[in-house]
Amino acid sequence: MLPRPLSDIYENVWEFTVAEEKGSVVGCGALRLYSSELAEIRSLGVDASLKSLGIGKQMVEELLDEAKVLCLKTVFALTIAPTFFEKLGFHLTPREKFPEKVWQDCLRCALYTCCNETAWTFDLAGWTPKARAFLNDPVEVPI
Repeated sequence: MLPRPLSDIYENVWEFTVAEEKGSVVGCGALRLYSSELAEIRSLGVDASLKSLGIGKQMVEELLDEAKVLCLKTVFALTIAPTFFEKLGFHLTPREKFPEKVWQDCLRCALYTCCNETAWTFDLAGWTPKARAFLNDPVEVPI
């Protein structure tokens, strides 16, 4: 993950969904809104000792549920783990398709000129969220 100033974290903490196990945070991810139709999944991370248990997949599904409930059309992610997003139904997309992201975040990033992330999109048209109110139901991660 990219380093972020503490002020950025304070400003954007509301965007995050957190997975916990026995009171400990085991994963997190954020849904950054860019317009009434577009959002980004960002800052997705899982405790290294718990990888391959489906926590990351569950986090992405929770964020897609949130995006669908908000009536968004497209969610994208910039990632160095393209296979993970491809397995979840995301499609490789040119980064230039998201000028909002480039202008808000990428130009400020120290890795801008040597970025190794690829952009992946998910069309929410066929996505059916879980039949629950995600805002009132915390994520429970079975381990």
